[in-house]
Amino acid sequence: MMHHTRSFLKVSLLVHWVIFMSCKPPVIEYTTWQVYSGDRQGTKYSALDQINKHNVNQLKPVWIYHTGDMREVPPSTIQCNPIVVGNKMFITTPGLRLIALQASTGEELWVFDPDYRKGGHGVSRGVTYWSDGVEARLFYVAGSNLYCLDPKSGDLIQSFGDSGTVDLHMGLGRDVSSLRVTARTPGIVYKDLLILGSALGEGPTPAPPGHIRAYNVRTGDIEWIFHTIPHPGEFGYETWPEDAWKRSGGANSWGGFTVDYDRGMVFCGTGSPTYDHWGGDRIGKNLFGNSILALNAETGERVWHYQVVHHDIWDYDIPCQPNLVTIQKDGREIDAVAQATKMGHLFVLDRETGEPLYPVEERPVPQSNIPGEKSWPTQPFPPKSLRYAKQSFYLDDLTNLSPEATLAIEEQVQNMKLGDIFTPPGTDGTVIMPQFNGGTDWGGAAFDPVTQKLIVNCSNEVEWISMVRTKPNKKLSQYQLGQGLYQTLCSWCHGQGNPNGNMAPSLQNITSGKQAGTKEDVLQLLNQGKGQMPKFALLSSTEKQAIIAFLWKEGRDVMIDTTEANFTLSSYAPYVATGHNPLKDHEGFPANAPPWGTLSSIDLNEGKINWQVPLGTYPELEARGLPPTGTFNMGGPIVTKGGLIFIGGSMDERMHAYDKDTGELLWEFQMEAGGYATPATYSVDGRQFVVIAAGGGGKPETKPGDKFYCFALPD
Repeated sequence: MMHHTRSFLKVSLLVHWVIFMSCKPPVIEYTTWQVYSGDRQGTKYSALDQINKHNVNQLKPVWIYHTGDMREVPPSTIQCNPIVVGNKMFITTPGLRLIALQASTGEELWVFDPDYRKGGHGVSRGVTYWSDGVEARLFYVAGSNLYCLDPKSGDLIQSFGDSGTVDLHMGLGRDVSSLRVTARTPGIVYKDLLILGSALGEGPTPAPPGHIRAYNVRTGDIEWIFHTIPHPGEFGYETWPEDAWKRSGGANSWGGFTVDYDRGMVFCGTGSPTYDHWGGDRIGKNLFGNSILALNAETGERVWHYQVVHHDIWDYDIPCQPNLVTIQKDGREIDAVAQATKMGHLFVLDRETGEPLYPVEERPVPQSNIPGEKSWPTQPFPPKSLRYAKQSFYLDDLTNLSPEATLAIEEQVQNMKLGDIFTPPGTDGTVIMPQFNGGTDWGGAAFDPVTQKLIVNCSNEVEWISMVRTKPNKKLSQYQLGQGLYQTLCSWCHGQGNPNGNMAPSLQNITSGKQAGTKEDVLQLLNQGKGQMPKFALLSSTEKQAIIAFLWKEGRDVMIDTTEANFTLSSYAPYVATGHNPLKDHEGFPANAPPWGTLSSIDLNEGKINWQVPLGTYPELEARGLPPTGTFNMGGPIVTKGGLIFIGGSMDERMHAYDKDTGELLWEFQMEAGGYATPATYSVDGRQFVVIAAGGGGKPETKPGDKFYCFALPD
């Protein structure tokens, strides 16, 4: 009897162990790249060392893949971090297609192109892979659809959602069918759940709430929802006006997730609530906007949170996934969360509790004088040793390239407000440092688990912003009103003042030539949207006709009494920003003194910067004999056991390899377009490869590309 009991117990324990292990991902010691950012901890670390400090100068392209769907105007971009499963690589393209390649050769295996988005363009940072050991699935988002595909064939899996798709408008607690909802960063898998964030409109018109959803990987059903704008009775509800949960938007997790399987916890950062630059209709701290979140991965329940910006009016989203790290501090080993930010503030928190491991001080900051606004009196600052970006802009910080450059900037800023980080936008021009793109943006940081060093890139370029009333208390011509509405709503993508296109098609020749359209065409676009352009159907007829009059250079003699006219925009935000405006010298270089972009190594055991070097250069300045100045940069780094940091990112359109111990530049390769993406490294048949998307674009002055470059050592 005892023998049978022991046998039964052994079998029972074995069964439970098998079930438990089948729910956990396989333990892979940093040698594959099956997940966005390398692994579920977001380390961007690889234990591969075939390519190392001693031979990296021999690195050459071994294959280059053309996606064939880049766009010249506006310039498209590729932000994809490829994943590799076995010898199969999965990438996304400027046209939001999903493509499978042979990882060792770049040979195309299959292409999935969502029919309804043919000709469409956008941003996708990659895909999510799931397998239970028997079947496998790929998940990615294009437009407002979540797609589920067979990795072998690229066919939609019909049993998921509605014939392989799920509409992301669904499950947000209110009707958002007329609003933009998408996701640019891949979700993350925990057991049989796909946990997904969203990218939403951030302007002064209505936006959906940024709730986090977990989907069943087999059925597409929503298994849990975490309300980032709390509902009545939920933690944080009192940090908003009482009806905010019905109407406010944003506070979305758009930068990605990390997972601690042993603890059953998922981590992410969230963005600002809408509208980004005026919060008079959302007075309060606004949890869970701009917060690091730790959730129960099984249920979506809050474990802890840490807010890094209170009542954001700067668009200081948390733009990237937190890194799950282990550090040595005070004589003990501590599992922690390290969060890079747009402010260039690094927060290091205890993974169990969310408590800072290095002290954070709530410091008074300047207050807004915009009517109706009530900015928060303090903001959290980590120690100075963990602030890795420039934090202010004064006359002493002006460019020192030449006396002419200094004078050019002095003239531009003489009537602007200068100051420290968290200086609030005002009706006069306000210079912002760091700018809304960071600091650090969506590329995030890499972590070396052997040395406990965090590697993070950063931009140090100023911009300026100003706030204007959406309903001026005076008579305006229809043209003037249209110009103001254009600058408020359209210039973010199409350019300032004179409608000459930047990030979206030029409107310069809308009335003539090959790009000519009609007033009816524009009215239809405003009402229905198209591609990446959202709808503006909520604008009144007066506002729509004024925009059209401005584009057609008409309406200068048609006067409108703004105190009587019907204005929809002012009912959502009485003050709006005129855009994020670059501040450049007479040659087009940044207004502040360099470095304009940096790469830093931060010792998490000591809580201080280990080294910091410029990232990138301007070839024109290089030709004048200047040392590297650094440039604005997008995309993140990876770090390897071979002693290397690989990163593209810089405006010189080069791929770089740095010594991870010293920051010395060891190798670089000139690409045809910028690598504004995070690289990946992997091994096939004993050979190590490094791949990066060189899609360019991203900023008006940078040309687009359509290539994936894959590097390896000579055979």
